[in-house]
Amino acid sequence: MTQHAVARGAGIGLRAPHYRQFLEQRPRAAWLEVHTENYLDQAGGDFHVLQELRRDYAISLHGVGLGLGSARGFSAGHLERVVSLAQRIEPALVSEHLCWGAVVDRHLNDLLPLALNHAALDMMAERVGRMQDALGRAILLENVSSFVRFADDAMSEAEFLAALARRTGCGLLLDVNNLYVNQLNHGEDAMAALQAIAPGTVGEIHLAGHLVTPDAVVDHHGAVVADSVWRLYEAALSRFGAVPTLIEWDTDIPPLEVLLGEAAKAAAIAEHFPPPEKVGWRTGSRSGQCLPVGCDALAAQQQAFSDALFSPAAEATLQLRHGERFGLYRGNLASTWTRALAAAYPVIAQLVGAEFFAALAREYGRAHPSDSGDLNRFGAHFEPFLRSFEHVKDLPYLPDMARLEWQLHRIHYARHEPALQAKDINPQTVEGQSFPWQPTAKLFESEWAVVPLWLAHQGMPFPRKMDEPSRALLSRPEWTAQVTLLQVPQYAALQALKEGKAFGAALDAAFALDENFDVAASLQQWLRQQILVKRPH
Repeated sequence: MTQHAVARGAGIGLRAPHYRQFLEQRPRAAWLEVHTENYLDQAGGDFHVLQELRRDYAISLHGVGLGLGSARGFSAGHLERVVSLAQRIEPALVSEHLCWGAVVDRHLNDLLPLALNHAALDMMAERVGRMQDALGRAILLENVSSFVRFADDAMSEAEFLAALARRTGCGLLLDVNNLYVNQLNHGEDAMAALQAIAPGTVGEIHLAGHLVTPDAVVDHHGAVVADSVWRLYEAALSRFGAVPTLIEWDTDIPPLEVLLGEAAKAAAIAEHFPPPEKVGWRTGSRSGQCLPVGCDALAAQQQAFSDALFSPAAEATLQLRHGERFGLYRGNLASTWTRALAAAYPVIAQLVGAEFFAALAREYGRAHPSDSGDLNRFGAHFEPFLRSFEHVKDLPYLPDMARLEWQLHRIHYARHEPALQAKDINPQTVEGQSFPWQPTAKLFESEWAVVPLWLAHQGMPFPRKMDEPSRALLSRPEWTAQVTLLQVPQYAALQALKEGKAFGAALDAAFALDENFDVAASLQQWLRQQILVKRPH
């Protein structure tokens, strides 16, 4: 695939449940969008899938964690990771959201509404310019759905985006479903929003399902596109032409055929409209420097918003329209914590049950708020948190289970180096040789039967007693992490190898504990699990 391949027609979001089908069948999707943050480590099974599929599909990188509008929480390090990924993937499109998500000491991992005033516009112009300078290309910026608006908004979201596009040269990612949701939530005119944006500015359209609740309409990406949104889509195509369109579906993900069917419907509608005007997006400069006073006020506003998420009493200080819905953001934050922790700690979630685990996630999130736009890093402090959490004292092995699961979680994203193979070993000199330890391999030891308990949740028998020590080798020879129960001599030998000692010293450590230690079988297992790195010639 050539650099910056073009996205045309109606694409779909690539989600993990459909990986195997894409790898084995290469279904006829026009193009694929991925959430940038799922691939920032550029390693592991997810990244392997992306690398494979980018050969056959145009890829769009859609960021959800950068938070360009975060006045005092923007992360230059996160931007560097995004740039590195884009350089490696060479996507057709790169997009972000008109939102904020972080303050100085915490990341909220949500697409939070930005104040639509001139100070925010100045700041966003600088941030978009900085991102485009770093990428060496123009980006697309997406409108977001919201439950509240700020009382000091000076313009509509569409007017804000149009002005930002003029100042920075960025393009717009028009989420038609979000326009419709905001029309219902705030009484905003979706058709007027379309008219506020100049033809030739929109580079992509998003379509998704929404959920109507008693409190608000939620852009949940968990259903087919509503008829009213299809009609608004036709109006958008009439104004902007048949720009690339994406079907978003992120919750209750259906069979792939359902997504492809929705994409086919979008493509059939778009056939009746002309191609889009030729766009001339350019890489904007950093000319829009934000006024210090404006930035300070914006930062204070966002800090107050963040404080209210953690303390309901602080909510009274916020000046919002539809402020009665603010609690929905608090619920989103708790749900995000629960989902992120459950992804990293699935066995603990099963051990304590869904209700207790959700409460546990809320307590953990308050004690250790996220510090990154990459949610895959949330949960790093769960083990020490559990050791001091009074309500799990009757499960003394739980912190060790957290340590085991976190190691497996990080192995999933670790870089795998070329592995040592049998042909690389000289039997005459092997006892004096040492080899680097693989980043995708870890050793685990506990005074509790944590390893058998973890294996029991994968289909093995449950341990008869928990107060027995256990040891394991954690490895990822292919794309799935493995847990191998170890006896004491095996653990001792591997510990020596991990410390950089020679094979001979590792075998001596094993023989000191078991004179019948099986060298050949152990070496075959170590090579099969690819725990050692081949030294370069």
